[in-house]
Amino acid sequence: MTLQQLKYVIEVASRGSINEAAKRLFISQPSLSNAIRDLEEDLHITIFERTNKGISLSVEGAEFLSYARQVVEQAELLEGRYMNAKPSPQHFSVSTHHYAFAVNAFVNLVREYGQDEYELALHETKTY
Repeated sequence: MTLQQLKYVIEVASRGSINEAAKRLFISQPSLSNAIRDLEEDLHITIFERTNKGISLSVEGAEFLSYARQVVEQAELLEGRYMNAKPSPQHFSVSTHHYAFAVNAFVNLVREYGQDEYELALHETKTY
């Protein structure tokens, strides 16, 4: 079972047609049919009932579809979180009394290192 096969099943179920799903997935209808048939054989279940009027989800297929959707959603969350993600910036904070020279030094630091690699924060406190 592959993630791609799960995506195929979800698309076919949402379209209600292997032919329409194949067009949407930009693959040939026979390739899509074979991928789903292979999945059904591997799992020893019937996901779609096939008739001369079209296809429909079997009882097993409806249960399988709910799990397939969860797996695909989790995979998409993983991809969104870790694929092409920027590394988290380093945190750098300074806490100081309210002095102009401290603020000026912090501004110089920001100019020199920018805010791409670091998340910078200046906290001013009162003398008392």
